[in-house]
Amino acid sequence: MIQLNIGVRRHIALVLGALSVLVGLLLSPMAAVADETPAPTDEPTSSLVIKGKVKNEGVGVEGIILKVSGNGFSGEASTDAEGNWTLSVPTKGIYDVEIQLDSLPEGVGLRDPETTVRQADLSMVESASVLFPLGVDTRVEQAFGDQLAIRLFAGLNLGLLLAIAAIGISLIFGTTGLNNFAHGEMVTVGALFTWLFYTVLGWPLLVSAAVTILIGAFVGWGQNAAIWRPLRKRRLGLNQMMIVSIGFAIVARYILLLFFDGDTKGIGTDNNIIEIGPIKTTATSLTSMAVAAVALAAVAIFLTRTRLGKATRAVSDNSSLAASTGIDVENIIRIVWIMAGALTALAGILYGLQFQANWLTGFQILLLLFAAVTLGGLGTALGATVGALIIGMVVELSTLVLPADLKYAASLLILIVVLMVRPQGVLGKKQRIG
Repeated sequence: MIQLNIGVRRHIALVLGALSVLVGLLLSPMAAVADETPAPTDEPTSSLVIKGKVKNEGVGVEGIILKVSGNGFSGEASTDAEGNWTLSVPTKGIYDVEIQLDSLPEGVGLRDPETTVRQADLSMVESASVLFPLGVDTRVEQAFGDQLAIRLFAGLNLGLLLAIAAIGISLIFGTTGLNNFAHGEMVTVGALFTWLFYTVLGWPLLVSAAVTILIGAFVGWGQNAAIWRPLRKRRLGLNQMMIVSIGFAIVARYILLLFFDGDTKGIGTDNNIIEIGPIKTTATSLTSMAVAAVALAAVAIFLTRTRLGKATRAVSDNSSLAASTGIDVENIIRIVWIMAGALTALAGILYGLQFQANWLTGFQILLLLFAAVTLGGLGTALGATVGALIIGMVVELSTLVLPADLKYAASLLILIVVLMVRPQGVLGKKQRIG
């Protein structure tokens, strides 16, 4: 019995020894792999990126330093030989991007010397572009007369752009009584689709503009057919319709964000500087102003000289009386929406060509558009034009005495002052009040 127990123990010992050797052979490759695995680092990885390109007269500038800060983060990036720069940030939020002026080449400055800090909004997107256009160094003292001429020119330019878009708001309000807060998104449609056709697809500029205007006209017709005409038939109140327009504007804005992303898009055009006395501008800006002036003149001729234009004014003055004379009010409203969409898309095209385009382009100037319409007189196309020119001038001239960040506030202050003296606006009618 004792000999048996000793034999069993020997067998058990042999089995356990073999198992231990086998387990050791199996674990040794795993240990080697573990030794080759790099130690974890504390450096965060993020897909959130702020980027941009710094160009001077169309050529990338190397060695420009940009500092990014916000949300507890601070970082620095430098442009490469092509002028491109990229910086990853750890969390979503809004970041300040500051260009370091001492890193600019000699004789080169910002096209807008007062804007050394821009914001990159990564609240809803993972990538945002920040652009700092460069040009001839303007960081020099200028005579007040020269500054005044420059601001007057800029005010006229801005006023003409606002006027084209504001006429659409005015015509819609005049014929339907609706304050359409989704009007800004039609400006955005004009800017973004021009970028898509011209810059991305490489279509000729005139073809891109023509197709974009047709899309804007279709968007205006579609809004009326799908939303506003059915609501008018249900006799929905104007306040409720205004709230619907606010909701529709938010939906349309984020649909544009979904398809076009949130980065700023530059529409490639010539940047040749044209000097007119102290004023430095571009051929694109002068052409845009000429196109805007011709468009405004065409609208004025349409409203005052054509039978359809006179019918539009009749509906705007008194839709019930116009209907009693045989005018098809719904047809006039449909035409007004198509015109408003086309004109607003044209405003977006011109705005995008001179500045940049993004998903908030129209929203950023929407308040100025309503200020122009209200100041000029609700429901009058000519009043919207006059109001837009006043707003444009006030916005730009205010920078002579106020910081650039307060220029929009100055235009709203002028609006309040004028309405206290003349509640119906400059060219408005008293029956339009309220």
